[in-house]
Amino acid sequence: MGSVNRVFVAQLAGLPVFGPDGESIGKVRDVVAGLRLDHQAPRVLGIVVELSTRRRVFVPMLRVTSIEPIAVTLATGSVNMRRFHRRPNEVLVVGQLFDAHAGLAGSDARITVVDAAMEPTRTRDWVLAKLAIRERSRGLGLSKRRGSLQIMPWSEVTGLGLTDLAGQPQGAGQLLVLFDTMRAVDVAATLRDLPLKRRHEVADAMDDERLADVIEELPEDDQKDLLSYLPEERAADILEAMNPDDAADLLAELTPADQTRLLELMEPDESAPVKRLLAYSADTAGGLMTPEPVILTPDATVAEALARIRNPELPPALASMVFVCRPPTETPTGRYVGCVHFQRLLREPPAELVAGITDTDLSALRPEAPLAEVTRYFAAYNLACGPVVDAEDHLLGAVTVDDVLDHLLPEDWRETGLHDITGAHPEEADHA
Repeated sequence: MGSVNRVFVAQLAGLPVFGPDGESIGKVRDVVAGLRLDHQAPRVLGIVVELSTRRRVFVPMLRVTSIEPIAVTLATGSVNMRRFHRRPNEVLVVGQLFDAHAGLAGSDARITVVDAAMEPTRTRDWVLAKLAIRERSRGLGLSKRRGSLQIMPWSEVTGLGLTDLAGQPQGAGQLLVLFDTMRAVDVAATLRDLPLKRRHEVADAMDDERLADVIEELPEDDQKDLLSYLPEERAADILEAMNPDDAADLLAELTPADQTRLLELMEPDESAPVKRLLAYSADTAGGLMTPEPVILTPDATVAEALARIRNPELPPALASMVFVCRPPTETPTGRYVGCVHFQRLLREPPAELVAGITDTDLSALRPEAPLAEVTRYFAAYNLACGPVVDAEDHLLGAVTVDDVLDHLLPEDWRETGLHDITGAHPEEADHA
């Protein structure tokens, strides 16, 4: 390995990982260390790498040839491609040590772990030799002061055993700082690697909008676990912040009693579209659709349409098409007129009315259309988004291709990924 004598884990997290020939493999998401009973510095066992397929795998430190400020490089050789699972004596440095509450040997001071420094030994091993700590605030109100950051040897910090980490309450500030640079799907994958207690602590600290985005990316069992952990009032707030179709999918997995109670706690304007979606089977166009596509009246201009689809919070598939309807423009709308593809919008003058460029020939899906019919519809018309219209020509919503794929893929697709990124095979030995 290159001549590096100290690496702080917070700087390592998120770095790209390359193979020996410069091929991109993934990103560093965490560092795995083995805790010891003698309170000596834990040995760094390896890194958790998130592949492009979202699968997280363990890479032993012996496979790491260099750690630079901009990237990590791996040596030639195979890596176990099975999804990483933490062993009982192991700790995730980012996921579990950051924000941990601890003490100092020979002192009654209480500190919070902010970062950890890896250092190499003569035997080519790496250890967590140092901890960046901050003394916890004392007093109340205006008397609270934030302690200065200090670097301390691991051996001088107490209260970081596995039983300590499992039993004590823990903050999530440092972890949330790292999450700020990650997509919701990557945060969801990180949460799944954490022990249940830590996962709940992070959920408590996360704001509603961000937590809603993350829950949408979790497998169903993890979604239900987090929702059942949250107080009912907050669970209802989270459901309000979710996309209506995702909220409906989650509620459909709950018992009728829980479903009813949460819907009653939601604001009526927020629960109404979710209730409409719950009326349809999950494998129909009505169950797949979102009730919040981009809808314009015929007298809207191309400039207005482009402004709507430029919204950075609008998913790309939904932004691929605007729907033209008579008022009202909330679903279910007035009479559905047709749609305009975003490429057509780009070719027209900004002052042109959308009524003049509306595609009135594209057939619409009925809400009761089964998944197989929806799939054929998208394949036949090469669409990323399609309208769902009832028998009275009211637009009910739109189905996007990502929702179709979500239902076509195996149920555990979020938990598995593709193999053979670095020539490894699943049957190879697990990490030691």
